[in-house]
Amino acid sequence: MSDQQGVPDQQVAGKSQGGAGAVYKVSLFEFENFRGKKVELSAECKDLIEKNLEKVGSIIVESCPWVAFEKKGFLGEQFVLEKGEYPRWSTWTNSQSSSLLLSMRPLRVDSADHKLHLFENCSFAGRKMEIVDDDIPSLWVHGFQDRVASAKAVNGTWVGYMYPGYRGRQFVFEHGEYKHWNDWGATEPQLQSVRRVRDMQWHKRGCFTVPDPAPKPNPNPSPAPNPAPAPVPAPAAPSAPAASS
Repeated sequence: MSDQQGVPDQQVAGKSQGGAGAVYKVSLFEFENFRGKKVELSAECKDLIEKNLEKVGSIIVESCPWVAFEKKGFLGEQFVLEKGEYPRWSTWTNSQSSSLLLSMRPLRVDSADHKLHLFENCSFAGRKMEIVDDDIPSLWVHGFQDRVASAKAVNGTWVGYMYPGYRGRQFVFEHGEYKHWNDWGATEPQLQSVRRVRDMQWHKRGCFTVPDPAPKPNPNPSPAPNPAPAPVPAPAAPSAPAASS
């Protein structure tokens, strides 16, 4: 089982367990908008301070998915990072409970298929929900109010969220069994939305992105310009006098 308190034994530095030869690469920047000190990683890093990077303000994931952690040694709040650019903190988390990122490691993606089993009680007891190749923005719709106490990631890699709409603290589910919510790094059995983690090796069309919010209406719209006046028609030419007989 993948334990969020440590690194999976099967993890090979710089290689994906999902496919031979998949190389991981991520660039970390000290400040927002990819400025300041830069550190590149192609394998796990238990302590970014040892890389002389005490603060992370922006990230570029160049290949394969990663999971970053609030604390050293892959502990604390988790942040899933798929291929793409993250110019500021708010682009990789919306929980806002911390502003630290001190360790990170590659995510294992075992296949292009995704299957997840969620259980109401510990040790795979109680009501069960099976999710196959789909993202679920709200478990409430399926009868799971907020209690998910154990899970089985049968295929693929998943990320769960405390609140509907992929909001709040994130929790990674790599292939394996999770008999208790502590196994995925949670302090309570609260899970309200889940989605698939995409690996560009298989999912060529891209990974999950949070849609931009709808633009707010302008409370003081500028008046429309006055239409141009219609052209004045030219006067008719005088008729020629009749010829005398």
